[in-house]
This record gives sequence, structure tokens and C-alpha cells, in this order.
Amino acid sequence: MAAVDDLRFEEFGNAATSLTANPDATTVNIEDPGETPKHQPGSPRGSGREEDDELLGNDDSDKTELLAGQKKSSPFWTFEYYQTFFDVDTYQVFDRIKGSLLPIPGKNFVRLYIRSNPDLYGPFWICATLVFAIAISGNLSNFLIHLGEKTYHYVPEFRKVSIAATIIYAYAWLVPLALWGFLMWRNSKVMNIVSYSFLEIVCVYGYSLFIYIPTAILWIIPQKAVRWILVMIALGISGSLLAMTFWPAVREDNRRVALATIVTIVLLHMLLSVGCLAYFFDAPEMDHLPTTTATPNQTVAAAKSS
Repeated sequence: MAAVDDLRFEEFGNAATSLTANPDATTVNIEDPGETPKHQPGSPRGSGREEDDELLGNDDSDKTELLAGQKKSSPFWTFEYYQTFFDVDTYQVFDRIKGSLLPIPGKNFVRLYIRSNPDLYGPFWICATLVFAIAISGNLSNFLIHLGEKTYHYVPEFRKVSIAATIIYAYAWLVPLALWGFLMWRNSKVMNIVSYSFLEIVCVYGYSLFIYIPTAILWIIPQKAVRWILVMIALGISGSLLAMTFWPAVREDNRRVALATIVTIVLLHMLLSVGCLAYFFDAPEMDHLPTTTATPNQTVAAAKSS
């Protein structure tokens, strides 16, 4: 039984210490079958490209597109189909507004803010707020200009609300629709063109109009020089956002076509801002001009002269 007494269990500490004490010992590594072996740390390949993709949002965008393809889409005639377009929280809306006010050169607004979850909630309410801001500010501006005139009688012009709504919503929907159709057409002609969905383009145009809400409120100041300075600042911020967002979609195209597309986008945006300023704030109000009535003496004099 001496051999049996020699058999006993021992607890071993650190494997490295045991190997140091007995270099000739044989060790066996028993791993869990479900456990994956760990690789030795090393310098990752393509780390520079991964950092660029992370800054541009390419990696997250690709994952989002793959996940979006796995989601079940409801029929377009159901309420659930349109509910997904408004599935956005307040933080995302504020973050996208901040991104539209501070466009960063080299950063794509769609990839950084929109592609993960494009929405219509922000663009819809931004356009609605802009409509009332332009209409109310236009009425107040007209009132302040004629304030103190004895012959002036203030009458609210509610028609400005409907006119502003028609202009703003037509611009926010028809221009993105035309741009989306043009990009789809050019994508069929030229390979390797960055493609944007119609919802993403509408989202970009909607958030680009946010800068005009405080601008329209400041247009109440009855100074043309101040108004034109404000419209140039707003146009520079929103126009640069549109140009930097859609330039990657056309830069692989013909040089003239790409430049003409960006110039057209900026010119249409300029036409909107300048047109709103000229119509709602700088246009003379003919309805409130005092009308002069002829006195009897003036009537007799006019009859004699004729």
C-alpha cells in the first residue's frame, strides 16, 4: 500500500513559477471547447482607414444599413409605416440641429447624424415653426415701420401664413425630390457615386432651414442693412451645409456637372432666403397707404381747368 499512500492531490499555483522550478515538467493546457483562443496583441492592420471610417461614420452606417435590411417594413398604407419616420428622441433632434448650425468641413452631415435614423419629425416642425416665424415677424415689421402714423390702421394679414407655408413646404419637398431624381439618374450613368435616399435628402433640407427661424425673428429690426447682413450669415451657414453634404455625391461625376449641381443647390437656397426677405419684409404695403379724397373746391377747380 506504500504506492497508494504516495498518491495525493496537490494544488499548483502559478504555472510560470512551476515551470521555473522544474523546467523538464510537461504541461497540458485544457480549454473549454466553447472558448475561442485569444490571439496575441499586435498592431491592427488598416488602423488608419478604420479611424477615418469611424470619423466619417462609415462603419456605423454600414451596420445600420445591414440591420435596416433585416427589419420588417410595414405596408405604406398602414400607420406603422409612417410612424417609423417620427421615431426619434429629443436628443437626436437637438444634436442634428446643432450639426446643421455648425457644419464641419470634411464631415458628412448625413453619415454623422442622419443615416442611423432619418426622420421627418424634425424637418416637419422646423418648417412649421419657420412658417409662423416669417408670417408673424412680417406683420410685426410692417406694424413697427408704420407705428406713429395717424392715417395707419393695423390689420393682421393672415394670408401671409398660407403663402409662407406654401413656399416653405414646397421648397422642402419639391427641391429634394428633384435632387433625388437627378442623383439617381447620374448614379445610373456614373459608377462609384455616393447615393442618398429621398428621406435623407428631405431630412438634410429640413434641418438646414433651422437657421432661418432666429433670422426671421431678427428681421423685425427695421433696418435694411441689418436684414441683409442676417440673410447673408444664414445663407452662408445653411448653404455650406448643403454644399458639403451633397458634394461627395457628385464629385466622382463630370467636373462641370458636379459644379453645376452644387451651384444650382446654392442658388435655389439663395432664392428662397432673398425671396422671403423681399416679399414678407421689404415689400410696400399698398393696402395701408392713405387715400386722399378731393374737396369740393378741388373738384370745381378741376372741372374749370378741363
